Amino acid sequence: MRIEGNFEGILTWLANQGLEVVLLVLVAALLTRAIGKIARMWTGRIDARHEGEEFWSEEAKHLHSLIQVISYVAVGVLYILIGIQILLRFGVNLVALVAPATVLGAALGFGAQKIVQDFLAGFFVLAERQYGYGDIVELTTSTGVSAGTVEDVTLRVTRLRTLDGEAVIVPNGQIITSVNQSQDWARAIIDVPVPNNADMDKAHEVLAEVCREIVDDERVGAYVLDEPTVMGVQSIKLEQTVIRLLARTKPGMQWEVGRRMRAVILRRFRAEGIVLEPEALAAIRAGMVRPQTGEGAV
Repeated sequence: MRIEGNFEGILTWLANQGLEVVLLVLVAALLTRAIGKIARMWTGRIDARHEGEEFWSEEAKHLHSLIQVISYVAVGVLYILIGIQILLRFGVNLVALVAPATVLGAALGFGAQKIVQDFLAGFFVLAERQYGYGDIVELTTSTGVSAGTVEDVTLRVTRLRTLDGEAVIVPNGQIITSVNQSQDWARAIIDVPVPNNADMDKAHEVLAEVCREIVDDERVGAYVLDEPTVMGVQSIKLEQTVIRLLARTKPGMQWEVGRRMRAVILRRFRAEGIVLEPEALAAIRAGMVRPQTGEGAV
């Protein structure tokens, strides 16, 4: 009789609370798919709106990252609510779990300080718009420097793609400093080594002409925000004098503008009879090749 009574109780629970548990699990699965689909739809709209554009606005990059984070948070909240409802269907007294949950929460707080730190750091990265999807950044951590293009930003980690195609996952709590090389505008720095036996006034005049003409250059003129400036002598060495040029460019295009200006300067120097020393020529040509550091994500 006892066995039959227990069996009937189990059948009754399965027909009532058990069915509700199954429905809750199905609802959680469906809502998870719906949230993911909505998030992908919105990010897809942002991608389609800026398809073919070389530069995204800061609002678009921030919105792209924010949608991803909101979808993750929404799924987490959904699982917590569904879990509570399932526990209630199993007859668990949640009030009685308050004290153990407090102790468990304190233990997890001490044991998972790194995770909490990651979430807090990720929150401030998004709230302060330090960087977002598509930005070219250089992140300094306790273990080194990671540079690349931001592919994803969550509350816990930032995922970068390096120039070599490597995916780098950086916990937000480990980031000491972040350098955003594509926010609002960028600056190209061109150091031109001129031989000391050359006519410095003539070299300065040639560089000034290059600065005026580069604004209308068919290849990079659209990337230059205003006329570059000849800052003057940067340093004096035994055989050469280094003259520095500065150009304000659109975000992420400082290297392209810098390479183009170096190529134009070499051509103009040859035309004006200014012969560079072999070491100076090698230094300028090296600047025309994209280095591994500082541009690790373009």
